[in-house]
Amino acid sequence: MVEWTGKFAYQQVADDLRRRIAEGEFADTGQLPSLAQLQKRYEVTVTVARAAIRQLTTDGLAVSHQGKGAFLTSDAGRVAQLADPIGTVAELRKEVEQLRSEVGELRQRVATLEEN
Repeated sequence: MVEWTGKFAYQQVADDLRRRIAEGEFADTGQLPSLAQLQKRYEVTVTVARAAIRQLTTDGLAVSHQGKGAFLTSDAGRVAQLADPIGTVAELRKEVEQLRSEVGELRQRVATLEEN
């Protein structure tokens, strides 16, 4: 799955994991896939998989416990969303649309009050 994009393979894996975290994929268990699972899914070496987890740890999204795996931090979802510009833009668009709707309702109320 890792393609030639100009980014290191571990960064591509970390970016995809960050996106999946932002989408809430690991929220149920709080545990990230094992190194073996990452190797298989992304078709990378254990070194690349380990570096991707290390990057998420450095970014504050995960903590790693030797022999047990890597686990999300309590605010990993929020941090991942902030690190994901596409997700942030989508969220901002939703908020802007909601605000437009509320402003429209307020204009109607003001118009109704001014008529009375």
